[in-house]
Amino acid sequence: MNWAAISAIYVTEMHRFFRTLAQSFISPVISTSLYFVVFGAAIGSRIQEVEGVSYGAFIVPGLVMLSVITQAISNASFGIYFPKFLGTTYELLSAPLSFLEIVVGYVGAAATKALFIGVVILLTASLFVDLQIQHPLAMVAFLVLTCISFALMGFIIGIWAGNFEQLQLVPLLIITPLIFLGGSFYSISMLPPIWQTITLFNPVVYLISGFRWAFFGLADVPIGMSLLAIAGFTGLCLAAIWWIFRTGWRIRS
Repeated sequence: MNWAAISAIYVTEMHRFFRTLAQSFISPVISTSLYFVVFGAAIGSRIQEVEGVSYGAFIVPGLVMLSVITQAISNASFGIYFPKFLGTTYELLSAPLSFLEIVVGYVGAAATKALFIGVVILLTASLFVDLQIQHPLAMVAFLVLTCISFALMGFIIGIWAGNFEQLQLVPLLIITPLIFLGGSFYSISMLPPIWQTITLFNPVVYLISGFRWAFFGLADVPIGMSLLAIAGFTGLCLAAIWWIFRTGWRIRS
């Protein structure tokens, strides 16, 4: 493993992040505050508790997942697309690097950025509600796995995208609706039976459910299924990236 090359890619991507550090801080803080004003105050005044947890605290895991998933995809997709746009991808491919080392550098940086945003949101949320995390190790594990898995997905999107508009296409039309319909701001047990069944086909449900379990010990689906879902998704993304580098799809064209 060429750690010097991985470090070079990682540091370069993190420098781009730190150049806009103020925006990285301010944006999630404002967004989280607005969500608490809209959902916590407006809806929370009508829904006091969900399964024994105050509504304001109940939506925190969903808020974190919403931001972490979108940030991981955005950072990873832009990180690998930008060299394609500048035409420097060939220099990267001609360097003595394996596909695994390239992926570790770009995905590691994107996952770190998303993790940073997740921590900022948790700290912001603690100013509004009293957060008690029952399973802190499980919470960290779910957060890290989510950052990595969706950074891998963002890496795939960045390779697939042919222009800047396509970078936003999948997150805007597919990922964001799945997050909002995945129990971010409600429990799926509140839905009619038919919609509960339909919702279980949404993979994001398992991520949010497992992450919420780490906070409150409550889950819409068994915790084992949540772990299996995140592991399976990560494996699929890794397999797709291996195939992309093996065939040169969208990289060498």
